[in-house]
Amino acid sequence: PPEIKEEQEELCTSPEGEHVVQETSLEYISVESTAVVELNNDHHSEKPYSCITCGKTFTQRSQLKCHTSIHTGERPYSCITCGKTFARTSVLKCHIRIHSGEKPYSCSTCGKTFSQPSRLKYHLSIHSGEKPYSCITCGKTFTQRSQLKCHTSIHTGERPYSCNTCGKTFTHPSVLKRHISIHTGERPHSCSTCGKTFFHPSHLKYHLRIHSGEKPYSCITCGKTFARTSVLKRHIRIHSGEKPYSCSTCGKTFSHDLKAHMKVHTGERPYSCTTCGKTFSRPSSLKYHLRIHSGEKPYSCITCGKTFTQSSHLKAHIRIHSGEKPFSCITCGKTFTQKSQLKCHTSTHTGERPYSCNTWNISCKCFEIYICLSDKLIVNLRKVLQ
Repeated sequence: PPEIKEEQEELCTSPEGEHVVQETSLEYISVESTAVVELNNDHHSEKPYSCITCGKTFTQRSQLKCHTSIHTGERPYSCITCGKTFARTSVLKCHIRIHSGEKPYSCSTCGKTFSQPSRLKYHLSIHSGEKPYSCITCGKTFTQRSQLKCHTSIHTGERPYSCNTCGKTFTHPSVLKRHISIHTGERPHSCSTCGKTFFHPSHLKYHLRIHSGEKPYSCITCGKTFARTSVLKRHIRIHSGEKPYSCSTCGKTFSHDLKAHMKVHTGERPYSCTTCGKTFSRPSSLKYHLRIHSGEKPYSCITCGKTFTQSSHLKAHIRIHSGEKPFSCITCGKTFTQKSQLKCHTSTHTGERPYSCNTWNISCKCFEIYICLSDKLIVNLRKVLQ
């Protein structure tokens, strides 16, 4: 296979769990002297090039040039096939391989091929298990420096990248870029099977596995397979019991998705339905809600043909046919088909009744029971008032 060139291209895991390519071209590009502040004349100093806009420092002039385009918005290199523009020639070169299908870098262990040396380098770490970058705060280790950098922002709270349209801030430029697509509506990558469009080629890649059924990542503990490494990583925490994310407000810990929990405290619901005005804390919740209006049920059971609005609902339904009960109680060993059922059952041991209504003076161990009782009380009250 072609030799892996040590380019500064790195993968970063975003808060949503997706791997995003962060590239820095190493080719020399001249830059106007007004954009550079040399910290001293000794080029052996650690980071002699500083951005006059934000003060960030770099070891190479070309890195500063690449960084400056974030502030200027300059994207002088364009794809002759689709017209998409880029700030760096190296990124354009990688983009062109999407159209050509070229994957010149291959893994000597399993033969898998990649369009970029950075992706091969990241893939090789899966075989080797090497994680050379560690967090000085919590000790967590990572395969790439950019992943460590993204993780560090959890401890520091730093969010240096902001959206010019709405002012929302982000920990990483790749996450900001994805956010901007919400405003622009840009989704240049489409599925040839169903026509669904995506912002990032990796999102399309994962989507295609829905059609193909490919699940290349497996759990060494239980053998369960997954389409994404991020989902496998989250699954492994079921076995390990690891909950690395804690809420600074209430202290509750999570294996993932702390961001969604924080909205319980802030009350933030930035996503609204244009049909009925209902608001949601997550874009995925809005997406599922819209299917109530459209009647769309894109997920169907191959056994009985029943259709569902969400893939998770189909997954839970399939367990009726298979008899699978993957969620077990650590106290009594009873098993369940859904995590929510296990959570409800656990309260029989703990006595916890977290759902309460001050108006009706009722408390329940399950949210579903609480809703059911509330509805019945309202119906009975209406009968009394009639």
